[in-house]
Amino acid sequence: MRKISFCSLIGLLISQPVYADVSPIEISGSASLEFRYFPQDALSSEQSDSNFSFAIQPEFYQSWNGGKNSLLFTPFLRLDEHDSERTHADIRELLYETVSDNWELRAGIGKVFWGTTESQHLVDIINQTDLIENSDTEDKLGQPLINLALIRPIGTLDLFILPGFRERTFAGGDGRLRFIPAVDTGNPIYESSAEDKHVDWAVRWSQTLADWDIGISHFSGTSREPLFIANNDGSALIPVYNLIDQTGLDIQTYQGNWLLKLEAISRSGQGRRFSALITGFEYTFVGVFNSVIDVGWIAEYLFDDRKNNALTPFEDDYLIGTRITLNDAQSSEFLFGIIQDASSNSQSFNLEASHRIGQSWKIELESRWFSNINPNDIDFSFSRDDYIQFTLSKFF
Repeated sequence: MRKISFCSLIGLLISQPVYADVSPIEISGSASLEFRYFPQDALSSEQSDSNFSFAIQPEFYQSWNGGKNSLLFTPFLRLDEHDSERTHADIRELLYETVSDNWELRAGIGKVFWGTTESQHLVDIINQTDLIENSDTEDKLGQPLINLALIRPIGTLDLFILPGFRERTFAGGDGRLRFIPAVDTGNPIYESSAEDKHVDWAVRWSQTLADWDIGISHFSGTSREPLFIANNDGSALIPVYNLIDQTGLDIQTYQGNWLLKLEAISRSGQGRRFSALITGFEYTFVGVFNSVIDVGWIAEYLFDDRKNNALTPFEDDYLIGTRITLNDAQSSEFLFGIIQDASSNSQSFNLEASHRIGQSWKIELESRWFSNINPNDIDFSFSRDDYIQFTLSKFF
């Protein structure tokens, strides 16, 4: 008998009878023009000192049966001036959802976010990182999934089947903020004999208790975060995707003007079992100097017990930052942070600012700087990739 593909299964799920109260298709989204300038010469002569790109992400949404059933489609496209790897398209979401009083079912291609902290999201593991979009790891590729949420007074239990793996994206030879040597994305190595067809699974319990939000999760499957080995002549890095088990905990609580946060994981499958955590707080001064402006101070500590063998530069680091919200008609915001390595002089600086123009335009400024990066650190490849980025977006 011919096998039914995952996409065929989704088609069967959504091809149910159409109800009379079907809503019109709602169309929204954004288009943006981005410019990056790199003031320093790159480590590789292939890389340029400036770059333009264009991105569009429309969203199509329709519901029926009184809102109990819905379909969401969010495609994405970026065209990049220099980096052929960054010119890419993706389906961020193609998700069918049906809801009841005490359960919800989602199937298709979706995005799931877990996490509380500012500097990094340790527990956020369902979706693969779209690293060519931004080095902050906030952008994600769409993940094929089936998600059943059981909603009970004692908490919500989310069950996930993840049939299919997405490889991490990396900048190409002409791109900046890339590893040196570049990553050979055409020849990945998988621990599973099923390679990118391995079926992963995950489960998460979450509950709100008074002022506390608590989540406990477990993931079993192909790691979204690869290890790297050099190819035969050392001219490229080959990503290695191991099978892992990861248990995570995320907590946040509001106590007056204080927001306290914690993310912690324990993972096996990439060498010895290791643990990592991020904890910290954000304190907000509301209406400073009798104005409408809010100023928040952020402090976090990042720890990974793999130390120098960690896949992240944040194995023993501190984040100090501030968030300023003007609460004006233009939704103006400002975020600045410094991450300091506790055992060296390595530092990274991050600046983000945004300002709405009229009802449908937005201008954003983003800048990152790297200082005193140790040549042995995993992020030394970016040590000359300080940049300033301007983005002009049109929302529709």
